[in-house]
Amino acid sequence: MPLLPVALALLCVVGPLSTDMYLPVLPGLAGELGTDASGAQLTLTAFLAGMVLGHPVFGPLADRFGRRRPLLAGAVGCAVATGLCALAPTLPWLIAFRFAAGFCGAAGVVLSRAVVADVLTGVRAARLAGLLVTLGGLAPVVAPPLGGAVAGTAGWRGVFWALTGVAVVVAAAVLVGVPETLPPERRVTGGTAGFARSVRAVVRDRAYLGYTGAFGFGFAVLFCWIAGAPFLLRRILGPGTGGTSAVFTAGAAITALTGLLSARLVGRVAPERLLRTGLRLLLGGSAALLAVAVAVPGDRVAAPLVLPPLGVICAGLGLVTPNAAALALSRLPYAAGTASALLGTFQSAAGALVAPLMGLGGGSALLPLAAGTALCSTAALLSARAATATAPGEPEVSRRSSR
Repeated sequence: MPLLPVALALLCVVGPLSTDMYLPVLPGLAGELGTDASGAQLTLTAFLAGMVLGHPVFGPLADRFGRRRPLLAGAVGCAVATGLCALAPTLPWLIAFRFAAGFCGAAGVVLSRAVVADVLTGVRAARLAGLLVTLGGLAPVVAPPLGGAVAGTAGWRGVFWALTGVAVVVAAAVLVGVPETLPPERRVTGGTAGFARSVRAVVRDRAYLGYTGAFGFGFAVLFCWIAGAPFLLRRILGPGTGGTSAVFTAGAAITALTGLLSARLVGRVAPERLLRTGLRLLLGGSAALLAVAVAVPGDRVAAPLVLPPLGVICAGLGLVTPNAAALALSRLPYAAGTASALLGTFQSAAGALVAPLMGLGGGSALLPLAAGTALCSTAALLSARAATATAPGEPEVSRRSSR
């Protein structure tokens, strides 16, 4: 399966490209379709909503029918829906097509993790997960300038045609490079009753739930950073966008490089240990940020006080997310599709919950960010401890119980 890592890598970058490459064209889109900024942003919300709803659909389907057919259907559907976005005559049509693209695109997110769990375990699974996280971290860095360059010559519809081309390449990579990794004897049978048993098997495994909590709350820290940091950086760096963009680029690079380091170390260092190290970095950086928020008046907060803790947080994310995901999915190889779907659903729900809370600080931009990252980091650490408290051997629910 020499093309499998390439196909999985493409599946990991298409989601970030579909959201971040698209951001620079929102003003032009709003003007041409006769809407305002809120209307244009609804197209982004529709894509994310489709992603969230697609998770619990494609995961169980893949456990029932295998990985290849749902994954290929999702990849083709995403390409078709993205092409229709480029042809959308009105805002409602564009919103509908973006929702469809997000729904179908969820197949790649869910099933790429399930495929990794099918073919690799333990150290090798964590290593590949680290590499995929690295690629996923680099994609948001290059996507906005790439989208701006395409929009400058071809407009917002040109961006969607470019994304359609990417989606077609992904579908071709799935067709050629992703074999069926779930043999019939390992699939969940029994229709709706079999699916219900599979879900029960997943949610009863306490170690899986603990690692999933660490993964989801770790991503909630990331959403705190994405939603809260722009306001903080604008306050301490001035009204220009150049400094803010540079800090976000640096943060994404730190996360990606730490993920790559995790992938290189995981053969010599246990994934559990790397996860604990990442969680300590998250909690330490968040605690330092919270100390600054409490001790320093808002008008005296400066970049040297907050940028180092933010860098530590970004470094922790590169260790937490790949290792927590690999450890969670390794618990349930017989229901990896359902397990991956619940993993992604909790991830999205946690992020959607904390992001709006970053604006509740009134005049303080630092306090909600510091408090949010501290609370989510603590929750992630406690979840990981609950996972390791469970016996490290077989899951609590045996493979037979999922049938």
